[in-house]
Amino acid sequence: MLDLKFIRENKQKVEKGLKDRKETIFLEELLSQDKTSREFLTEVEKLKHQRKEISNQVAVLKRKGEDIAAVTLETKKIGVNIKELDQKIREIREKIKKVLFIIPNLPDSSVPVGSNAQDNKIIKEWGTKRVFDFQAREHWEIGTGLNILDFNIATKLSGSRFSFLKGKGALLERALIDFMLTLHIEEGYEEVMPPFMVTAETMRGTGQLPKFEEELYKCRDDDLYLIPTAEVPLTNMYRGQIISQGELPLNYVAYTPCFRREAGSYGKDTKGLIRNHQFNKVELVKLVKPENSEKELEKLLADVEKVLQLLEIPYRIIILCSGDLGFSSAKTYDIEVWMPGEKRWREISSCSNFTDFQSRRMNIKYKEPQGKKLKLVHTLNGSGLAIGRTFAAILENYQQKNGSVKIPKVLESRCGKEIV
Repeated sequence: MLDLKFIRENKQKVEKGLKDRKETIFLEELLSQDKTSREFLTEVEKLKHQRKEISNQVAVLKRKGEDIAAVTLETKKIGVNIKELDQKIREIREKIKKVLFIIPNLPDSSVPVGSNAQDNKIIKEWGTKRVFDFQAREHWEIGTGLNILDFNIATKLSGSRFSFLKGKGALLERALIDFMLTLHIEEGYEEVMPPFMVTAETMRGTGQLPKFEEELYKCRDDDLYLIPTAEVPLTNMYRGQIISQGELPLNYVAYTPCFRREAGSYGKDTKGLIRNHQFNKVELVKLVKPENSEKELEKLLADVEKVLQLLEIPYRIIILCSGDLGFSSAKTYDIEVWMPGEKRWREISSCSNFTDFQSRRMNIKYKEPQGKKLKLVHTLNGSGLAIGRTFAAILENYQQKNGSVKIPKVLESRCGKEIV
């Protein structure tokens, strides 16, 4: 979340950032409540000082043997006033906190200003789109034809927007997970296997709550949420902790299933593996010093690109405009792969710099060796990659005229040369 003091001292800058994001959050009431809270706090300090002076008078009167009933009554009245003001301050601060939790991060200065996805900027394209001498098919048609995907069984078991992998389909999925984990570990990431269910406090830490509660699956009897991404437990590992400067940067990779209700996507991508309620993903998370976060974002992006380059799948990189940024992000690169069957680009990863937006919510700080002041870390994350979408991209890009699918060379040792 944003720093209240920063909002107070940079109201116009914050308003511009929110305007660029196409957000209609008004700061006047928030700042008015902040002013009232600080005024009450000043009054409390005055009353405490007054009570202390009166207490000193009581001691003097007692030594003189004089009546202290009046000053004692006055002390009690002051105590009641302090208690009432403290309660009002707590109530106001709780209201302020609720507002701060729904204000998004501000766009980085390098982010293009725009309204929606149409204003995003393509900054790089890699690879050559494959040319087929036959009509390219969509991945769901290829997968069902090879009997490695079965959406009928998935629907029978769980309903719509689920997938069921069989035989070499399950093998390819597992091979992709192992390939990505191995590659990222070699690049210096530490593997983690976190819980797949987390508390509401954990969800609030990374910004999923309260903004996106309708998108989450909740185990109501246990007050736990199924994770929408491994970013949630990985970043929260250090919630409420102080990290020594020598430990930074911290780089983590995890494979997890991810669970999303897709509440706002009715009618979109109802076929195939693109928008499922449950899917596998390998996630990358970084905790870094603020002055290094931009450089670390570029490193994160390069690590994700390497996966697609080794798989030899054409992709492009897009920098998101201000109006298309995610809630917690200050800057995001989307990586999209070419899907020749669908004849369109599909997002397969997002790499984001959250600056200190998440770490302020989670109170994750670091201390320099000679420094006395604690500083908030910057957090970053990226998909490295979404497994189902990578699976789909392989089927479409490596499909053959006879209906079979070749396996990318880098995966041959894990699952053979083709699926027939």
